[in-house]
Amino acid sequence: MIKLMTGKVTDKMRLSGRPLRWLLLCSVVTLLPFVGVSVAYGEEGNAASDNADKRKYQNAKTRKRQSVGQKCATKLEAVQNILGGQGEGGEGEPTNQQLSGLTAQLNGFMAKSCSSSYEKSQVYNLLGFVYYSLDSYQKATASYRAMVAEPDVDERQKVDTFYTLAQLYLMLEDYRSAAQQLEAWMAASAIVSPDGKVLLAQAYYQLDRKAEALKLVSAAIESVEAKGGIPKEHWWSLQKVLYFEKTGSLGKTEDSQGKQKDYQKVVSILKKLITYYPSHSYWHQLGGMYGQMEEEGHRLASLDILYLDKALTKSRDLMSLAYLYLGAGVPNRAAQIIEEGMKQGVIKRSGKNMETLGGAWQQARETKKALVALEEAAKLSDKGAIWSRLAMVYLDLNEHAKAVHAARNALKKGNLKKPSYTKMTLGNALVNLHCYEKAVEVFRDAAKAQKGRVTAEKWVEYVSGEATRRDHLIESGANISGCQLL
Repeated sequence: MIKLMTGKVTDKMRLSGRPLRWLLLCSVVTLLPFVGVSVAYGEEGNAASDNADKRKYQNAKTRKRQSVGQKCATKLEAVQNILGGQGEGGEGEPTNQQLSGLTAQLNGFMAKSCSSSYEKSQVYNLLGFVYYSLDSYQKATASYRAMVAEPDVDERQKVDTFYTLAQLYLMLEDYRSAAQQLEAWMAASAIVSPDGKVLLAQAYYQLDRKAEALKLVSAAIESVEAKGGIPKEHWWSLQKVLYFEKTGSLGKTEDSQGKQKDYQKVVSILKKLITYYPSHSYWHQLGGMYGQMEEEGHRLASLDILYLDKALTKSRDLMSLAYLYLGAGVPNRAAQIIEEGMKQGVIKRSGKNMETLGGAWQQARETKKALVALEEAAKLSDKGAIWSRLAMVYLDLNEHAKAVHAARNALKKGNLKKPSYTKMTLGNALVNLHCYEKAVEVFRDAAKAQKGRVTAEKWVEYVSGEATRRDHLIESGANISGCQLL
């Protein structure tokens, strides 16, 4: 399985276009200490009346605009000064001790100075911000819920607080409640920002409502791209995960073209991420996707880019690249990658890895290098396959006695994919040592297998004739040595 997820959706910095604390602070600093001045809260911290046409309020009653009284406004102004680092003798953000003291003060205001429903809503708004600053997310959530429940809460502020609550619920991993708040926010908003759509998509993803999540995040991305903008990194990250997981939900009867189409979507998204948010992890994922699609050439190119950038730091990744080069018919490059990984201590000098290295050098016709690697592999693993490879290398180096020994070892240990090939190697080594009778026996045994049968039978015919010829020469007094195998 390819790991495509890049982080938890509850990360504070990913919940909206700006950090949540920045948005909440914008909402509290709009409070003004004057009688008759109304308070409104915008998603991006803008309370100007000229944005009123950007909102609609479903089920909203027509009523006189509410305001904060002088007594309450004076109290709230003092709290705002502390939150803004402008309190008496204080600079910078308030300490946790100061914030804790503010919670007690604010709760006390509702009993005396701020007793009207609208004034209470403003106190709850401040309380929510203070609790959030103290990392008391449960209490912050409760405060904002109390705020929107007030009968005389400002409608714009109420609607925008749905968005705030959704972010808090996501941080608390209460995805169902987050989705409900965002749905309420969207229903009452004239304009729904792309950030809001992605936020709801994140909640839907956690609720396994993935088709709806994909539709929302795709709409957000398309709206930004249509204006020539660049979507945010985590938008594309969520979209690619949704497309990838969609392929896993396809039924057995689903046309494979549908899966390939979604894989192509993932590849397309990864290319955009690589272009606008370069990261080695995206190259890794792209290589993995090409592997899923069995496009080994593209997969090799993706991994090779990482290798050249010294970003392949795990043994399995380096070995994967080496195998890809072997499959592409470039064994010399494969061997170099393995050797370099072993020098750096990343690739272990195990029997299997040394066998792969030896095989690579063997394919590259670097026989002596192959011999060194395979001899070490035989000591570490002692598998029949390794001894079979070793026999072929000895034969190429004209070390026929060693080839016979290695081939017999391989056949004795067994578990060979093509034992007839090993027998052919053994037979050739015996012929070169003039051990014709033994060679004929081996070739006849090799001819029993379907693959290579014709070649083995020809060798039987040739060796039998050669043995007869040599016997006649010896009878005639020729000084010809016999079998040289001890």
